Amino acid sequence: MIEQTEMVVTQWDYMPPQGVPVANNAVQSFIELDVMKKSASTKKGIACRFTARFLFEEKNVLVYVGEDSYVIDLEDTIDKNELIKMIRNSFSKFTEKFELRKLNTVLHSNTVRALDESSMDLDAILPLLL
Repeated sequence: MIEQTEMVVTQWDYMPPQGVPVANNAVQSFIELDVMKKSASTKKGIACRFTARFLFEEKNVLVYVGEDSYVIDLEDTIDKNELIKMIRNSFSKFTEKFELRKLNTVLHSNTVRALDESSMDLDAILPLLL
């Protein structure tokens, strides 16, 4: 059985630019994914940490970090298809939290950059689930 935890926002550092209107196309954004192994005597799992950075004129406007994890029974085997579903689901929760919190910021019209799945090395992540 696979159980997913609640997405937790661990960092929301908002630094609005002073006195300058910010156009949507003037903001650069970057997204990072870190995956860490979790284990206990009766369970295994992974934690996904997403970091989104929004920059205006090469200065941080927002650094947003969210963490989500999966707890899996030891006897369960996870394949690449299941792993990518887990990551996509976590990323979806990450973007939902951003959409709710961005409304009171200069980023109200921006979105989190899409996750580049082609850059993910699933073969390196799968051994974390053994």
